Amino acid sequence: MAALAAGALAAAIAACEAGAVTAAPVAAPSEVRTHPIGLVPAVLVCGAAVLLFGFEQNLLGYAVLAVGLVVAWLVDRSGRTDRLLPDLLLIAIGQVIISTMPLEADIAYWSMVRFAVVLGLAVAVPYVISRYWYGDRVIRFPWRTGRRWTRTQWIYLIAVTVAGWLILPFYFITSGVYENWPTVTTPDEIARLFVGVNAVGTWDELFFICTVFALLRRHFPTWQANLLQSVVFVSFLWELGYQSWGPLLTIPFTLIQGYTFKLTKSLTYVLIVHLIFDAVVFCVIVYAHNGWPAIFPLVPS
Repeated sequence: MAALAAGALAAAIAACEAGAVTAAPVAAPSEVRTHPIGLVPAVLVCGAAVLLFGFEQNLLGYAVLAVGLVVAWLVDRSGRTDRLLPDLLLIAIGQVIISTMPLEADIAYWSMVRFAVVLGLAVAVPYVISRYWYGDRVIRFPWRTGRRWTRTQWIYLIAVTVAGWLILPFYFITSGVYENWPTVTTPDEIARLFVGVNAVGTWDELFFICTVFALLRRHFPTWQANLLQSVVFVSFLWELGYQSWGPLLTIPFTLIQGYTFKLTKSLTYVLIVHLIFDAVVFCVIVYAHNGWPAIFPLVPS
């Protein structure tokens, strides 16, 4: 399976090197040629995440990725689109890297190191290829925008906190998905769970929003790019443990995160929103396993 993926990615890289990618800086996103037909390979590449992470069928997922990249090459070659293959290739590379390990929550020390290395590579490799091989700056991590947060942004943070506090405990406990995370009782285990939940939450925004969403927005209207990144994001969250009726929560969450990033252009802001939810998730998991902290009003007795 890994060989098939490596072969497909190598072929795509060769095609990029042969003509789709040049050493010169790329044109601004508005100058990149786009065409509705480009949605076909984009849907294939992003839809492969459902197989890779949702159903854990790597062989089928790699095959769909390969087909999507081939179609992207054909569409670029026809002149209808420009640089679609190189950008979809980066998304495919990230997905293949992630698929090399199981995503079930595990806070053993070795597992946390493995998560850090693999997920770190899934962000770093596309970034390095984009910045130093392609010579562009589409993938960026805008921590500081130089703009003050508006009153609406502050109100939204409060609303997010209240919504997470009310909804997430009900979801985790009534669905039983809290059992997808390990039981934590000792201070060391609780600390590792806290670090793991927040580290993965931070990575989510670096990869799904600043990488996948940013690359897709170069070629498609924001609403289409947002739907496509949501497919990848939600599939990842499903394997991570947000199952049962979790997509009813994770789909709106991922779409809102993409739209919020588009409005604010601030990684810091969307990350804080995400980490607020993750703080609630952490507390709920600890509560579900231990009965404390008893701070949630909407949990079954």
